[in-house]
Amino acid sequence: MTLVIAHRGASAHHPENTVAAFVGARELGADWVELDVRRTADHALAVHHDAHLADGRDLVELLAEALPPDVPHLLGALDACHPLGVNVEIKNWPADVDFDPELRLADAVVAVLAEHRPAGGVVVSSFHFGTIDRVRALDASVPTAWLIFQALDPAATVARVAEAGHAGIHPHASLVDEAFVARAHDAGLFVNVWTVDDPVRIAELVALGVDGVVTNRVDVARTVVDRGAVGAD
Repeated sequence: MTLVIAHRGASAHHPENTVAAFVGARELGADWVELDVRRTADHALAVHHDAHLADGRDLVELLAEALPPDVPHLLGALDACHPLGVNVEIKNWPADVDFDPELRLADAVVAVLAEHRPAGGVVVSSFHFGTIDRVRALDASVPTAWLIFQALDPAATVARVAEAGHAGIHPHASLVDEAFVARAHDAGLFVNVWTVDDPVRIAELVALGVDGVVTNRVDVARTVVDRGAVGAD
């Protein structure tokens, strides 16, 4: 069955990447939660999508103790997601102010997961290929996936992910058709698609056999996925 993956938690109902959003995702029937991790000045793991706060301050310039109360640390976020699976997206892009070429953020995430592996499973993803390579090099038992928003050569993209030993590929919904899913599955990769809120498109993706749908609208996706499962019986 296709997994319902709550994008930054139940973000259509609660502020994203907050404990309330993660608890809400569970209450609405999500299978997994997707959340974002960035580093602070003292190398704490802050769960936040953007490199800066709403007031403009850069996370990488702040000490962990200066984070607003609604910005959880990774460990607290994992606790809030229990017992769901968790997709930890490491935010590490060269154009961002907090880009970490030494990949210390990946090291820190792996260290946390070594002691606090989510009961429902874990995937570490990133748009930065070197970051997921680093995670895999540190702990090959942690499934890793490459986030992509374009694929000029889908066959080469899938082959690169598979040949590097990663477990999955996370394409933008605009890239996904029957051929893409088949190619990824043939290569042994799972396919989690982002970010889809339209019930018609969710139903199409379920019919294509994608492994997960990342969505802001957990309740809508849950209904569509469950309806598809009943129809398949």
